[in-house]
Amino acid sequence: MRNISHKPSSKYFKPAGIPLREIEEEVLSFVEIEAIRLKDFLGLEQKECAERMNISQPTFHRLLVDARKKISSALVNGKAIKLEDDNNYYFEE
Repeated sequence: MRNISHKPSSKYFKPAGIPLREIEEEVLSFVEIEAIRLKDFLGLEQKECAERMNISQPTFHRLLVDARKKISSALVNGKAIKLEDDNNYYFEE
C-alpha cells in the first residue's frame, strides 16, 4: 500500500470564466498529488520520495511523470484539474 502524509484541502481547480459544464478535466489521484508535493514542492530526492511513499523508485518516477503530464495538459489546454480520492493509499499523519 502506498503512503501519503498530506491530503489536498481543495479537490478542484479550473480556469476562471469557463462554466464547469463546458470544460474538460484531468483527474489526479491523491497518490499522484503526493508525488508532486514531495518532489516538486518539497524538493526531495527521488529516492527519499519513494521511501516515504513506500514504493520503488521506478514506480515513483511513473507516478511523477503521469501527474506532471496531466497537470501540463490542463494548463496548456485550459482544462480543469480534479483531485480524486481513490483510496489506494495508507494515510500517515
